[in-house]
Amino acid sequence: MIVSSLWRGKRYAVLGLARTGAATVRALVAGGAQVVAWDTDPARREALAGEAVEFADLDAIDLAGFDALVVSPGVPINTHPLAARARAARVPITGDIELFADARAELPPHRVVGITGTNGKSTTTALVTHILQAAGVPALMGGNIGLPILGQEPLPAGGVYVLELSSYQIDLTQTLDCDVAVLLNITPDHLDRYDGFDGYVAAKARLFAMQSPRHEAVIGIGDGASAGIARSLSARGEHVTRIAPGACLDQAGWPSLQGPHNAHNALAAIAVAKALGVKEKNIDRGLQSFAGLPHRMEKVRDLDGVAYVDDSKATNPESTAPALGAFPRVHWIVGGRAKGDDLDACRPYFDHVVRAYTIGEAGPRFATILRDLMPVEEAGTLAAAVANAAREARPGDTVLLSPAAASFDQFRDYEHRAQAFRDAVEALA
Repeated sequence: MIVSSLWRGKRYAVLGLARTGAATVRALVAGGAQVVAWDTDPARREALAGEAVEFADLDAIDLAGFDALVVSPGVPINTHPLAARARAARVPITGDIELFADARAELPPHRVVGITGTNGKSTTTALVTHILQAAGVPALMGGNIGLPILGQEPLPAGGVYVLELSSYQIDLTQTLDCDVAVLLNITPDHLDRYDGFDGYVAAKARLFAMQSPRHEAVIGIGDGASAGIARSLSARGEHVTRIAPGACLDQAGWPSLQGPHNAHNALAAIAVAKALGVKEKNIDRGLQSFAGLPHRMEKVRDLDGVAYVDDSKATNPESTAPALGAFPRVHWIVGGRAKGDDLDACRPYFDHVVRAYTIGEAGPRFATILRDLMPVEEAGTLAAAVANAAREARPGDTVLLSPAAASFDQFRDYEHRAQAFRDAVEALA
């Protein structure tokens, strides 16, 4: 694991003991810190029972005297009462990415790539990591992609840490100076955590505010907010690479990078690889051999000439739109916990949809939006949607789970939703 001597003798309160929280506790203890941790799930506390950690309900203890409160990115620090108590006690609120920044001085010489944006973060993070590894560069990925960075083994000298960073993680980070910082795009999302869209944009921009001006910035300029951030960095000159929309690329040799959104992701990854000194022939090799990510336009099965595609990771309309555009005849499974009131970002590809099947909390609302534009069935559940779509689909069609909404109304997370889709597809005769 990754640890820092800066933690020795300090006291940390840790809230949340899922994957990232558990890895954080283990790293802090290994670094000589005193840790008081809490999670309402007894199983998560039990999984850490062998560690030198004290368990206590943090809502019931005095936070004064702690050096920091460490929270998971999922904790809404704008509204959570524990965060308010920490501020009142003048206890810093931080996260595992900032703890990684603490540890950097003691790691073998390395570089860090930080990748943020509303959509495309995971694919770009995985692609950059793959290109580097294919070129023989020691590299690993962590952060929002689901791999706790503190739980991983340090890279040898010359290694590259590739971090997917949500705005929530950036909010909890103060000193991460990325050698290459990437912003792919910004569209309205997570607005319940910010003071409007401008607050969300400001959170993304902080990735560059933490960065040394001599380090490299890669910014997509296909939306006004991202273009504005790029303009604010114009004094950096050649250290800023702008990725314009609509670039014409030959993607025929990149089987897992189809569609205009993946052209954008690929251009960003290419810019990162070049900034890190990877030769063009090795970049090309990495693009060709990239296998893609689970639950992102992942084909689950072909049955009777119909393709079944899992795009469960598409949790907002902006990330669903490219999936609709990638297939000519789509039976679209859409719904969940909506992040907004419309599906406008998907509208350019509505003519690709043969029939929509709405599910979950947003099902009735989405059905109302779509009913005058295409045939719609209010399926309610994912299993019913798959069964109904299988009945209607014809050879050459695609049954696509691309919900344009979060999963938390019916599932633990998007991975749980994806597994339910896979199970329903495998159950088809």
